[in-house]
Amino acid sequence: MSIFLAGAGPDPLGFPDVFDRFVEDIRRHAAPGRPARVAVAVHHHGGSLQELVEACAGPLRPRLDCEVVAVPLAEGRTADPAGFSSVDGVVVGGGLTPAYWEGLRPAATAISGLVAGGAPYLGFSAGAMVAPARALMGGCRINGVDVCGEECSEGLDAVDVREGLGLAPFAVDVHAAQAGTLSRAVGAVAAGLVEWAVAIDEGTAVVLESAEARDYEVIGSGNCWDIRAAAGGAAVSVRTAR
Repeated sequence: MSIFLAGAGPDPLGFPDVFDRFVEDIRRHAAPGRPARVAVAVHHHGGSLQELVEACAGPLRPRLDCEVVAVPLAEGRTADPAGFSSVDGVVVGGGLTPAYWEGLRPAATAISGLVAGGAPYLGFSAGAMVAPARALMGGCRINGVDVCGEECSEGLDAVDVREGLGLAPFAVDVHAAQAGTLSRAVGAVAAGLVEWAVAIDEGTAVVLESAEARDYEVIGSGNCWDIRAAAGGAAVSVRTAR
């Protein structure tokens, strides 16, 4: 079982490694002799549900004989935990992080149970941000001070941390160097909102072997910025793919 947290949306041409590794884990977990079943949760608001599901699931099909179970999330519509029953892997797409959090919270126990049982999880952007036990929702200010651009606020003013899916021991931010959200993750740790955060660049993902893992692998072409509480604020280190 592995947990893949990607720093941007699905990009099968620019970043095929994350799909390859995810499919390998599904093959190890799925029962032989039948197509694998993969739940794909996406939030759609005025867009095409089919196109959003296909963006996440389409790259899997050339790699894996699979049945896609769409889990649509929308305003006022939350995920039915039954949608995650008897699946061999979970993919969660990108978009507004608070919307994904609201949509997936009723199924959090079902998702964490699947992962604990060996099913791999792949979260893109918002899907990566909602995965940790302490999930960074967005926001652009801490104590009234700007920590990132308002365009990255996810519709929130103050930086907000909520109970997530419980799949990582650190908070996650995404599009780190490219969108300038690294400073938000640093600010969240320095302000004591979380003790540990990892900000992930685009084209990059962290891979954990379990929800309790205290270390992680980096895959892709960018950096992961590991931020931990330290005396007087936060200490930042940079990790790249080996």
